[in-house]
Amino acid sequence: MGYAQLVIGPAGSGKSTYCSSLYDHCQTVGRTIHIVNLDPAAEHFDYPVDMDIRELISLDDVMEEIGLGPNGGLIYCMEHLEDNLDDWFDEQLENYLDDDYLVFDCPGQIELFTHVPVLRNFVEHLKRKNFNVCAVYLLDSQFVSDVTKYISGCMASLSAMIQLELPHINILSKMDLVSNKKEVEEYLDPNAQVLLSQLNRQMAPRFGKLNKCLAELVDDYSMVNFIPLDLRKESSIQYVLSYIDTCIQYGEDADVKVRDFEPIEDED
Repeated sequence: MGYAQLVIGPAGSGKSTYCSSLYDHCQTVGRTIHIVNLDPAAEHFDYPVDMDIRELISLDDVMEEIGLGPNGGLIYCMEHLEDNLDDWFDEQLENYLDDDYLVFDCPGQIELFTHVPVLRNFVEHLKRKNFNVCAVYLLDSQFVSDVTKYISGCMASLSAMIQLELPHINILSKMDLVSNKKEVEEYLDPNAQVLLSQLNRQMAPRFGKLNKCLAELVDDYSMVNFIPLDLRKESSIQYVLSYIDTCIQYGEDADVKVRDFEPIEDED
């Protein structure tokens, strides 16, 4: 059985930085992971790329040859990947062992993980290849500085959760850049009544019913909560990684390794 993280989130949320820090952490602790680039528009990496979609198709080529814009070109590239899952992608997967750990660095276009079925079909293909997959949704912690932005982030995360149908972990990235961490920490596991009160103070009275429905949606399902990630702290990275490993049952089916030792002879 293989293991995989699908790293998603809005553009600029720190997905590639997360992958780079995760790779460095695993190198430090003597653990092997493989980073896969699924962004056809990516140019620079701070980590070694073990598999790269740009070997199949790149956004620049699509925009030049077909005349599509950046957004349409990105969708075209991902649909081209979907069409080549049984060929190019399966050939790439043959380079990895059954218990390898892959981390997929995905594009930041929100349509890909909210309503376009490309990533969902990609995930289903991984499952058929006997991979345990977890979605890791990154949201910039500076984005949740007030309740309206927090609700917006929750709705986007919930859309991805419903679309992908995977074990799902939400991470507040860039906590090292937050000056007042108390403002962010209150949104890690918020109370619905507090959310509603804050929404009503910031928005016009005519939005009262909408605010109540949104606050209840977040509270009733208890599905959207966030884990803070401070990349300056190894303990923070290890905590997030342990949380993800639990979700995908990493290592639970590993065989117990038994070593043979020579018996110690009694000294006269």
